This record gives sequence, structure tokens and C-alpha cells, in this order.
Amino acid sequence: MPLTDSAAQTLVPAPGSPSPVATDAPGSGAEGPAEEGLDAASVASFRSAQPDPAAAAVLTCEQILGLLPHRYPFALVDRVIAHEPGKSAEAIKNVTFNEPQFQGHFPGRPLMPGVLIVEAMAQVGGLIVTQMPDLPKGLFVFAGIDGVRFRRPVVPGDQLRIRCELISIKRKRFGKVRAQATVEGELVCSGELMFSLVD
Repeated sequence: MPLTDSAAQTLVPAPGSPSPVATDAPGSGAEGPAEEGLDAASVASFRSAQPDPAAAAVLTCEQILGLLPHRYPFALVDRVIAHEPGKSAEAIKNVTFNEPQFQGHFPGRPLMPGVLIVEAMAQVGGLIVTQMPDLPKGLFVFAGIDGVRFRRPVVPGDQLRIRCELISIKRKRFGKVRAQATVEGELVCSGELMFSLVD
């Protein structure tokens, strides 16, 4: 796969590295890196570091703020990467050291509180129902938490990947979602969350 689509681009070497480096453009005749400059492994590494189109935002943080009532410091969903309204959603929460809970939880050993992990999962679940046109508009709140288990700590620098699936909606007021959160593919937390519409 070429490094460029329509315009010629030249990879610029770091100071002190050999030059020239590979130029790859349509019609240039270059099928890969030049004999001088970058080797094949460097080019492959560069290509693999490019943004994954599959991780592009389905809902941005601005759009999420338009759907959920939560605000700082309780807005815990940064981006939605997959979404099927009324069925499922997958989202990302980036955990950073400057979040206020780490001042006291715990000094010298910052750990994301389990209740905030569950809250982040609930907010992803909320994104499923907020876009269901047949449900009344209003505030959905926790009605119950079943079978929640924590498998490993979450620390600053982690990226929570949260997936929720709607299990049921009853009388357009009560719902249940199955939720799980992972970090780098490792299960962090899972359980079922219930919510209800408040008048």
C-alpha cells in the first residue's frame, strides 16, 4: 500500500540519518522504499502506525455531550467507535492522571475507582437508549447492578474499551444492558446494569 494517495511525498530523515529517503508516488515507478534511506521494516512500521479507519469516531465527544446529561467531572465517554441504535454501542474512555479522583484514590498509587468504571459502562448503555425514537425523553438512572466483577486495576494511561448490549426494555421505562470493559483486550469489568426513567 503506497504511503501517499495523489501527491508525491518524501519521508524526511531525522537529523544525522542517511539521505535521501524513499519517495513513493503514483507514476514514480517506486514500488517500495528506495535502496538508500528507509529500509522495508521502517516503512512497514510507519504504515502500521497510521490511524486505524475502524477506530474512527462514530460519535465524537461533542455529539456525546448532546445525547447524555453528564458533564465534567462525570462525562466518562470520550468517543463512540461502533453503534447500533437500540441494540449495542462500543466506546472509549481515556484514563488520565489529571482526573480529580486520583488526588485521593490513592496518593502514590492511582487507581480508577470501580464505581466510575461501572458509571462509564452505564453511560455507554445510556447512549443506546437515547437514540431510540419510541422511548420517551427523560432522565434514565440506575435501578440495579447485577453480577458486576472487577478483574484487574485500571490506572492512568489505560484506555477503557467499553461494549454494551441491550438485553431488554419494559414498558418503555425500564431497561437492562449487558456491559463489559477491557484494557488492551484484557477484561477489566463486566456485569448487567438496570436503569429506569424518572419523572
